[in-house]
Amino acid sequence: MNCIVVGYGSIGKRHVRILKELNCRVAVVSQRDIPYSLRYPNLYNAFKKENPDYIVIANQTKKHYDSLVELANYGFKGSILVEKPLFHTVKSIPNNNFKQGYVGYNLRFNPILQKIFQIIKKERTLYTQIYVGQYLPNWRSEQNYRMSYSAKRTEGGGVLLDLSHELDYLQWFFGDWDRIVAIGGKYSSLQISSDDMYSLMLVMKKCPMVQIHLNYLDRINRREITIITENYSIKADLVRQKLQINDELVKYNLNRDYTYYMQHKSIIDGENDISCTFSEGLKVLKMINIIEKSDKERKWISK
Repeated sequence: MNCIVVGYGSIGKRHVRILKELNCRVAVVSQRDIPYSLRYPNLYNAFKKENPDYIVIANQTKKHYDSLVELANYGFKGSILVEKPLFHTVKSIPNNNFKQGYVGYNLRFNPILQKIFQIIKKERTLYTQIYVGQYLPNWRSEQNYRMSYSAKRTEGGGVLLDLSHELDYLQWFFGDWDRIVAIGGKYSSLQISSDDMYSLMLVMKKCPMVQIHLNYLDRINRREITIITENYSIKADLVRQKLQINDELVKYNLNRDYTYYMQHKSIIDGENDISCTFSEGLKVLKMINIIEKSDKERKWISK
């Protein structure tokens, strides 16, 4: 399969490596002089010469939309994966002839989340609590955090967009939201213009009480989920790869590439029941708009 990866930052490099493991021919689009032999300076040249079947858009978030429009204008008929978030602001999906289009919410392919999904789809869920904390200066060892897109609101930075995996899998778990209230903003002394902390409460179609906290500030890397149903207490730690269901504790040993690998394999094999679609990715962005509105107006917002 011929593939193109647009962008060669840390996530672009990961996509290239994994696609090559899946025996794909992988070209890269990057304006920078990078240590990769099959490089094109622009998407047009890559598209014309590589005749791609599958394209991954992994450039800066604020460039996702323009890249998607460009491919639609070229008449691309293959599959596309856009790294999360889909766009940095809400925009309509351009008219296209893509075979399929997905957003890179790879946590859907984490077996811990898949196990939780299988349990709760048969259960009456009563309460969910989610906590995500990661210290921004430690994210990308090769880059000063002040220069990253995460630090810049105008480039799609901020915890709501950066840590939007949680907003995606919540809608995967529980369907649409009914009511939201939120408080957030920039609270720390980090030298960034983006929001570094948000707390939310939600009422969702299949869960009456959801609490979420997201931040760039926790020096103890945490990604934790607690769910209470009629019959189960579920506690998941995605960083330490542990899942407890009532009194049973299961430990996992997944490498960092696993969920990305399974995401690509699913798309390449045409087995896409789990992948986040463009329309679902757009729902996440619309949800973020409502969260920011709730914070600004200091009130609950209902559908």
